[in-house]
Amino acid sequence: MKKRIVILMAMVLTVSICLAGCGSSRDEQADGASGGKTTFTDDRGQEVTVENPQKVAALSGSLAHIWILAGGELTCVTEDALEDGRLELDDQVVDAGRLPAPSAETIIGAGTDFALLTSTISGHLDLAKTLEEAGITTACFEVETFEDYLNLLDICTDLTGRKDLYEENGTSIQGQIDEVIDSCEGEKSPKVLLIRAYGTGAKAKNSENNMVGVMLKDLGCSNIADSDDSLLENVSMEKIIQEDPDFIFVTTMGGDQEALDALAENLTNNPAWNTLTAVKEDHYVVLPTELFHYKPNDRWGESYEMLAEILYGEESGKQ
Repeated sequence: MKKRIVILMAMVLTVSICLAGCGSSRDEQADGASGGKTTFTDDRGQEVTVENPQKVAALSGSLAHIWILAGGELTCVTEDALEDGRLELDDQVVDAGRLPAPSAETIIGAGTDFALLTSTISGHLDLAKTLEEAGITTACFEVETFEDYLNLLDICTDLTGRKDLYEENGTSIQGQIDEVIDSCEGEKSPKVLLIRAYGTGAKAKNSENNMVGVMLKDLGCSNIADSDDSLLENVSMEKIIQEDPDFIFVTTMGGDQEALDALAENLTNNPAWNTLTAVKEDHYVVLPTELFHYKPNDRWGESYEMLAEILYGEESGKQ
């Protein structure tokens, strides 16, 4: 009888240990789902290690959107993120101020433990040093191409543990883009002018380090600013007439109407403007802000489709 009791107690103890072990395994998996320790190199060339960030500051609307697409929650953002209609932010999210110069004091005061910044804004690089001195891990990125977006989304989904969202909001879009680009092969290469309009003036943009310029190049366009650097500093009507592009694309920065009013004063009100082939053929296009000023992120495929349709007709990109 005593022997049976001993055996029974041993069996119960064994089952209890197994159940405890199983419970421990599930807890570890659950913890893993919220991300673990991740090491990567940011666009400063700096190695960054982040472990389970709890209070994240994303210091641009685009970076905030990418963090949300990766399944993350935000503690602190810049004003442009609060004004970005794509983002549904909690009322408790802290406003860190203007995009070019977020407040270090506000970010630190919000209890931030990880901050995403833009590597091409000098104020952000200085801010990153200040935050690091305060013990906050920082990472700086430039997102100008779909590949840049995909790289950052990959890192962010590592941190959140939501790799399913990397596929849903990232790699699945790659196929859409490839299909659009393939559909444009063999078409006659259009000559294009890309203008970035501001409230204070306008500049031409080439095919390098500019989101729309890269997309136009991918779609087979010949950008006149690629061969004439003078257009990058001064959008000269004389130069535009000389090149006579097939298409003129405009993106706006700041208030759309304010930028277009400045463009009209400096360029489009010139009587010679109406002699251009692009204008006469109704190929002067002001591109929508949500897809061509803000980074389109999970809508990058739509941006490519819209450009292909304008350039080559309704069937482009629709296999």
